[in-house]
Amino acid sequence: MRIIKYTLKFFTFVFISSIIAYIGINIYALITPKLNLSNNGTYYLYDNQDKLVYQGSSTSSWVNYEDISPNLINAVIAIEDKNFYTHKGFDILRIGKAMLNNIQKGHIVEGASTITQQLVKNLYLDFDKTWKRKIEEAFLTVVAELQYDKEDILESYLNTINYGNGNYGVSNAAAYYFNKSVKDLTMEEAIILAGIPKSPNKFNPVSNKEEALNRANIVAKTMVHNGFLNEEELNNLDFENVAIYGKSSEINLQMLMYYQDAVYKELENLGINKKILESGGLKIYTNLDIAKQTSLENNILKNMTDAEDIQVASVIVDPESGKIEALTGGKDYRKSPYNRATESKRQVGSTMKAFLYYTALENNLVSSSKFTSEYTTFNINNKETYAPTNYGNKYANKEITMAAAIAFSDNVFAVKTNLFLGCDALVETAKKVGIRETLEAIPSLALGTEEINILDYARGYATLASGGYQKDLYLIRKIEDRDGNVIFTKDNKKSLVLNPNYVYILNELLANTTSLAFRDYTNATASTIAGKLSRKYAIKTGSTDTDYWTVGYNKDDLMLVWIGYDNNQAFSKSYSYIPKNIWADTMEEIQTGQEKNWYQTPPDVVGLILDSVTGELTNDSTKAVMYYYLKGSEPNITNAQIVVKNEEEN
Repeated sequence: MRIIKYTLKFFTFVFISSIIAYIGINIYALITPKLNLSNNGTYYLYDNQDKLVYQGSSTSSWVNYEDISPNLINAVIAIEDKNFYTHKGFDILRIGKAMLNNIQKGHIVEGASTITQQLVKNLYLDFDKTWKRKIEEAFLTVVAELQYDKEDILESYLNTINYGNGNYGVSNAAAYYFNKSVKDLTMEEAIILAGIPKSPNKFNPVSNKEEALNRANIVAKTMVHNGFLNEEELNNLDFENVAIYGKSSEINLQMLMYYQDAVYKELENLGINKKILESGGLKIYTNLDIAKQTSLENNILKNMTDAEDIQVASVIVDPESGKIEALTGGKDYRKSPYNRATESKRQVGSTMKAFLYYTALENNLVSSSKFTSEYTTFNINNKETYAPTNYGNKYANKEITMAAAIAFSDNVFAVKTNLFLGCDALVETAKKVGIRETLEAIPSLALGTEEINILDYARGYATLASGGYQKDLYLIRKIEDRDGNVIFTKDNKKSLVLNPNYVYILNELLANTTSLAFRDYTNATASTIAGKLSRKYAIKTGSTDTDYWTVGYNKDDLMLVWIGYDNNQAFSKSYSYIPKNIWADTMEEIQTGQEKNWYQTPPDVVGLILDSVTGELTNDSTKAVMYYYLKGSEPNITNAQIVVKNEEEN
């Protein structure tokens, strides 16, 4: 009897407490300002001209409940919350079933959030799985149900949910995926849309049509189970023949979303979390140059028509400021949203030699320093051997200069230089220029066998392109909140980390990679694009069995291009022309109309006209090139023509 008595008291206490709490919440809901359910997480991305290029879930795209297709409403209710119209914010029976199922499976396999719960979480809460957040969610769910009717809640939910590929809200999604207004959606189209929010990247029909249609079939069967479709209607559905549009009505660049994703990643690094972003009203001012982004995309598509499965990553940077003005992490975001520019790491090949030869110049080697180019087996620590090969197994079998080794990208010369300097020296230079990847001090590092992310690598090259100043690369220059208050401004400090004299000499050496004067046992590595170029650039190409690179710059622009297979599959050497042509076509296009701008020769640097390969005097004008030296380090060659340039070259 005592147990029964205490049990009755306990349940009476719980019952009365629940009533008091419910009354209290009702009173609070009546006296507190109404929740803003039209706050649809709007945020705005602007380019470098302060022109709006993207807005997530804008109010101008808000669609009223009565203008939403009943097909979509029924599909969403069926798959998301079948008791939506009868519960008060929480589906108690569904919660119980989900808990039982999760206990039986031993892990969480099923959730029980209602549409109202999802709405308040999207609008007002972060996605941390803490008790504090769950209590806030429960409270706001009750308030929303008390302050709004079901149609208002569903309208807000459908206008704010993420439908993938940067589309927030059903209006944007219907226009993007099907080129239709929401009210004109067919049953099949409505069902496909209803299936996307569970996993927007996985279930949208542009990035992954097969998964999207599998999900649509699940939604359709759930609609039958919940009474929204009959068996005959189910059997008449034809998802396979639904036309997928997959375009934005604004700037229709299929690679622009990679830039946008990189902006989101930078926002996270700045401490702007998902809750702040989706609270709405943020204005994000970026360094995006639409003309450069468009040129980059067009030239990638033009030059990769015969390379269907090969992927690409590229970035264009202003070397002086560090502004990232264009970026792509793949050929088509709709087919593969994986951002190779921000996420992947690849072997950089011979492009690493730029940092090797800066290190050599800083350690008293000069442009005409010589090593023999021949097949060589190196003994490493008396325990192992290393035998690098030149591209195409071509060797000079004689001494060549550093200038020739750079132009020809001679691997044996590079490894000899790396071992001569000590492998730690190249690692230190990489750190100094801003490359953050941890690199191993090994002989093959000179040949780019270590994997580096393209943005990380671009930071290092920007140091060379700016004359030796190390700085952050960045996409976001300013952020304002919904009230116009500036909450972030980029203050990009730079520091001089390299000797400008040696950087200038290196840049001149890299400009020789297109020179037709370098011809011997092979040709200069970028000579095939020389005819496309109307101005002077420092260029370095690189290749491995699985990667092809072209990196180049002058004072105005730095551009890196990588191509390769995602699975590290080896590919034909015939594809080596692709990154070179993408680079040349894009750089020439984006610099059209600009003054031809090269680096001013430092007063402590002099030039001698010598043979391109031997570094000696030559009577052959077709092989004569300018070698640059720090004053006092130039060779004492009788009758050599010494040139001093103090003016800026054009």
